[in-house]
Amino acid sequence: MGPSAQRRNSAAHSATKLAELLSTSAMNVSHWRNRNGGQVPQGRVLPIFNATGVTPHELRPDLYPNPTDGLPK
Repeated sequence: MGPSAQRRNSAAHSATKLAELLSTSAMNVSHWRNRNGGQVPQGRVLPIFNATGVTPHELRPDLYPNPTDGLPK
């Protein structure tokens, strides 16, 4: 398997894993990446943070402009 096929395969597995963590479909995750300009829907930011540790600021700096916004106190 070539490098580009490996990247696609890895991305597909990542989307599947994230979808499982969020109880949604891998297709929804794929739409966030490809149709929404890479933006996670607002209602999914905190669940993704809780499941993965990726901060709200990293996911949506337009909604969480400060690095600590959305984090538990």
